[in-house]
Amino acid sequence: MAAAEAHSAHNYHPLPVVVATAEGAWMTDVEGRRYLDMLAGYSALNFGHGNPRLIAAAKAQLDRVTLTSRAFHHDRFAAFCTELAELCGMQTVLPMNTGAEAVETAIKTARKWGYRVKGVPDGRANIVVAADNFHGRTTTIVSFSTDPDARADFGPYTPGFTIVPYGDLAAVEAAVDDDTVAVLLEPIQGEAGVLVPPPGYLAGVRRLTTERNVLFIADEIQSGLGRTGRTFACEHEDVVPDVYVLGKALGGGVVPVSAVVSSQEVLGVFRPGEHGSTFGGNPLACAVGLEVIAMLRTGEYQERAAELGAHLHRELAGLVGAGVTEVRGRGLWAGVDIDPALGTGREISERLLGRGVLVKDTHGSTIRLAPPLVITKEDLDWSLDQLRGVLPSA
Repeated sequence: MAAAEAHSAHNYHPLPVVVATAEGAWMTDVEGRRYLDMLAGYSALNFGHGNPRLIAAAKAQLDRVTLTSRAFHHDRFAAFCTELAELCGMQTVLPMNTGAEAVETAIKTARKWGYRVKGVPDGRANIVVAADNFHGRTTTIVSFSTDPDARADFGPYTPGFTIVPYGDLAAVEAAVDDDTVAVLLEPIQGEAGVLVPPPGYLAGVRRLTTERNVLFIADEIQSGLGRTGRTFACEHEDVVPDVYVLGKALGGGVVPVSAVVSSQEVLGVFRPGEHGSTFGGNPLACAVGLEVIAMLRTGEYQERAAELGAHLHRELAGLVGAGVTEVRGRGLWAGVDIDPALGTGREISERLLGRGVLVKDTHGSTIRLAPPLVITKEDLDWSLDQLRGVLPSA
């Protein structure tokens, strides 16, 4: 930790634990202490650490070919794009690497679609976004962040975005005009504290964007691929957006894999040379991604997240008023607001660390719970016992 402090940029403030190995929902530090992972790499590890199916897929591909660049075809690319499109109920896939790259790709897609298909005058495309969003940390993305830590001192900022309150359908409707090309939203805001929008909000955005000829882009990087008990969080309102933005769990916690998934009409606006990535859609990423898709296709992980998630939220609801002021979330994903009198979110996270549970704080006294979907009910209950143990009133 001292060497990291001395020789790495201080853009993170990790908890004081040094992980050496991990399996399933458990991690072990360099001194042999075990910890239950209740963060799962911000949903990148939905299928757990070292999932045998994903590791086997990666190892098999490592012996064959790992990178060709998109200058050439490779034998895993078409299958990955085809099967991911089918999982999403879409037609076309544009693979990238990280979530932020996928969001940037979606922004470029929306603007190009706006000019080529909708007929917005050049340079006037506008995208409506929500306050308290978290879509990444590139220069363009932080331009429409309302988080001072993410945004301050990184200007000048990219224009072309209108920020409205999250969950306010009337505000979205008022912001959409003839130059609007997309509404970009997280179906559940993760970094903001696992904020679930009011019932009917996503359906209302879908209806409005259809009526106004505007793309609905759903950033399902954290909320998608099983986390909330459905394949996509949008499904809880029977909503299918025009564009899915995917990442994190798509790479199984093995390699960075992201993608923009949409119709041929939307992604068909690109021509060779207009957008790309050397590593995007590489053979190793496609091999792991294909196994992730196969695992999701059975529905077992979604069902597990729904069942264990219902249990998690019942138990957390019992803590409200006993050291917890509010609980939000869906499936195996929860934002837990701790009474500030008991400590900050960081302090609560450190106390849980001492009890063998790893969580992460956000925004003051909020902690997030997002265990791997493979966690057992017994381990989940044990983690809740440890949470009760740091709440004097529980």
